[in-house]
Amino acid sequence: MKKLSCLTAFLMLLNLQALKADILGDWTFETSQPATAGPFTPEIGSGSASGFHAGAAAYSSPSGNGSLHSFSSTLWTVNDYYQFEVNTLGHSGVSLSFDQTSSNTGPGGYNLAYSTDGVNFTGFASYTVLANASPNITWNTTIYNSAYTFNFDLSTVSALNNQSTVFFRLVDNSTVSASGGTVGTAGTDRVDNFIVSATTVPEPATTILAVLGGGLLLLTLKRQHPTGIN
Repeated sequence: MKKLSCLTAFLMLLNLQALKADILGDWTFETSQPATAGPFTPEIGSGSASGFHAGAAAYSSPSGNGSLHSFSSTLWTVNDYYQFEVNTLGHSGVSLSFDQTSSNTGPGGYNLAYSTDGVNFTGFASYTVLANASPNITWNTTIYNSAYTFNFDLSTVSALNNQSTVFFRLVDNSTVSASGGTVGTAGTDRVDNFIVSATTVPEPATTILAVLGGGLLLLTLKRQHPTGIN
């Protein structure tokens, strides 16, 4: 068998303390079943979810994307939003995944924004949602459809790392509806399976042990192969 190189052996050691992805919050709305603006705790993890509308919106929990419930609301105007709050203490490399759809007269355009104080928000991306039951694309309780799923990698935003509070907003940015018309007062938008994940930051002691272990392994290999290590 070919001898392991020092580099390969050391990398194998480092893999023992490789970063682990954790779910910080996962809102499926199966137990919370919203009927108000919230806040609602996630089904997995900790934090809160809520809605904000300038008008007297109606909140409900209709069918989700392949599940029984989601978070839905009416009376959308520009700058109304859904908000999700988590803490990222001990974590870095945040990413988001969620499902979202609107009725034909619900809003079609959204901005994803983040904040660490709940007051000052920074826009990260704009996106467009599909209308519920678009041709050949259905959103219902029994079949999950990935066409309604959005994934955002915020790992480059270091400000979100290791924070006691981090906020994410899905903000209505247009009066254009999901079907291309105008957003109506009875138009709805719903969100489901909102997941915030991040990677665990290794404890300093763990990193030090890994480096010391790598040095010890290198010394052992040199003693076993004094003429050179392949």
